[in-house]
Amino acid sequence: MDKYLFESDRLGFRIWEKSDAEGLFQMNSNPQIMRFFPSLQTRTDAADFISRMNIQYQEFGYCYFAVDELKSKNFVGFIGLSNQTFKANFNPSVDIGWRLLSEFWGIGYATEGAKRCLVFAKEQLSLSKIVSVAPIINLPSISVMNKIGMKKVLEFEHPLLNDSPELKKCLLYYIKVN
Repeated sequence: MDKYLFESDRLGFRIWEKSDAEGLFQMNSNPQIMRFFPSLQTRTDAADFISRMNIQYQEFGYCYFAVDELKSKNFVGFIGLSNQTFKANFNPSVDIGWRLLSEFWGIGYATEGAKRCLVFAKEQLSLSKIVSVAPIINLPSISVMNKIGMKKVLEFEHPLLNDSPELKKCLLYYIKVN
């Protein structure tokens, strides 16, 4: 398993390295990839994200993990778990999320990786429940939520998306893992 904390059939999950910043920036500055987010991100945003994820991993044993394709060793994006604290009646919570470079879309990596993270949450972390949030218009992510066994529990207006009316209406999905 060398540098990977855990693996799925085709993916390796690891902590972030400073060298991941450029790949993360390329992903987060791509308008197609970021179409369901309020803004594109900068190189500084990418570096800050990596720092936050590594701190979260040190504190809690999970984060949105950097993910590589095992066959090629290429950076795919991120899939994992993160603490959510924005103002909502279901927070604080642990969220499962993913974002992949577009060349890795449509081949099941988000679903495969999210399923593996749920196993990790149950077996390594003993978490009891996981949530996921997506704008109602983000049909690809909602499809993944359904494929991994999550159930829709709530429609709400995301308080951090007030300036993005097209994204503000969101769905909360939930799964019990223990």
